[in-house]
Amino acid sequence: MRPIPGVSLQRKLLLWLLLPQLVLWLSGGFLAWRIALQNGEKGIDQTLTQSVRALARQIKPIGDGLLVDFPKAAQDILEQDPADRITYMVSSPPGRFLLGNAQLPPPPPVDVAVNDPFLYHARVDDRPVRVALLDVDYGTASTRQRLRVQVAQSLTVRERIAQELLEQMLLPMGLMGLALSALVYAGVLRGLQPLKRLETQIEQAGARPHGGTDPLTPIELTSAPQEVHSLASTINRLLEAVARGQQKEKRFLNDAAHQLRTPLAGLIGQTELALHESHEPAVQERLKKVLSAAQRSAHLVHQLLQLARSESSVEMQTIDLAALAREVARDWAARAVAQGMDLGYEGDEQLPLQGQPLLLREALNNLIDNALHYAGAGATVTVRVTMAPGRYALLVVEDDGPGVSPAHLTDMFARFWRGSDKPGGCGLGLSIVEEIALRHGGQTVAEAVVPRGLRVGLRLPLA
Repeated sequence: MRPIPGVSLQRKLLLWLLLPQLVLWLSGGFLAWRIALQNGEKGIDQTLTQSVRALARQIKPIGDGLLVDFPKAAQDILEQDPADRITYMVSSPPGRFLLGNAQLPPPPPVDVAVNDPFLYHARVDDRPVRVALLDVDYGTASTRQRLRVQVAQSLTVRERIAQELLEQMLLPMGLMGLALSALVYAGVLRGLQPLKRLETQIEQAGARPHGGTDPLTPIELTSAPQEVHSLASTINRLLEAVARGQQKEKRFLNDAAHQLRTPLAGLIGQTELALHESHEPAVQERLKKVLSAAQRSAHLVHQLLQLARSESSVEMQTIDLAALAREVARDWAARAVAQGMDLGYEGDEQLPLQGQPLLLREALNNLIDNALHYAGAGATVTVRVTMAPGRYALLVVEDDGPGVSPAHLTDMFARFWRGSDKPGGCGLGLSIVEEIALRHGGQTVAEAVVPRGLRVGLRLPLA
């Protein structure tokens, strides 16, 4: 069964921890930019306020006229920096240009108090500027007039200062963000380690090791958080229930098979005696059907016992797989000749590996029996032991019989599945072969042979 894809807990935790951090980092950078702009604007406002007051003091009334004591050198100093140019304009009455830069825009339509500087934003030559305005009265009571002094400074310097400040802050903020992200990532990995250990133990509990250990070993997480302990306890209870069910199934299978062996053996013996003693054709025909049914039942009981034995714990030892295969092939040679078939061995002379000889012998017996049963008279059956890529041993039985359709190759190792209606089989032989392969840490192989035939066997690890 394929695992159902889901959302990764690690990815979700990292997303919920790092995404707010990124948002806060960007918000902090934006706030730093705004604060830098505001502080720069405050500095410009102070400078403009002082400049407009100083310039207003340099304009003195003389009778009905004005004396502007503003040297040319001071004007050059104000306008010498093109990027941070400070310009001015004097008008009296307000709006009527007297001197300075006539392009300075008027203030917004608001009441401007006398002798109280007023600051506003404007644009000169398509550049943003900050303007300070100061209105003063001059003249006698009968000839009183209003004088307006405006001083403007470009905001380019303010933006440059804010940008430099932000650039200086970005490096430490970025390093802090990376350090915090690394700490969060390491913390998430460390926090999920108990779940990783739990996953490993569950895989080990569900696996079928070759050394004969209990495949349903309880999970132990002594140093895990309480939440993982609860999950492990729940899984342990489930494993215990599964183990009890498996033990009951194995006991029932063993008991039923053992109980059936004796009466079936007696039935076969009595039927064979009756066949020898009876001379009536009708009775002999019925007795042959009874004998055939009893033999099939005995074969099924034998297969069930072998299946139960293959699912139990086994102890491995060093064996020569090639020698074992040749020995089993010799044992089946007489039956193959009696059925009109050619049974032989091909492959390596020696191929040592770790395995259980009784189980491997039983697996090969089932493979040869299956081939002799379904290949048909005149077929050639070959037992082959060879090396496979990746340090594997390949034990297969190949025949040139009718074979199995490619669509059913994956169904061959299912219990009680049969690819032919030919009597005599019970559909458990290849299932036993697969169980033995799994107990050895290997797997089964089934391939169609061109132009006809079937190749079935085991792929076993050498290490």
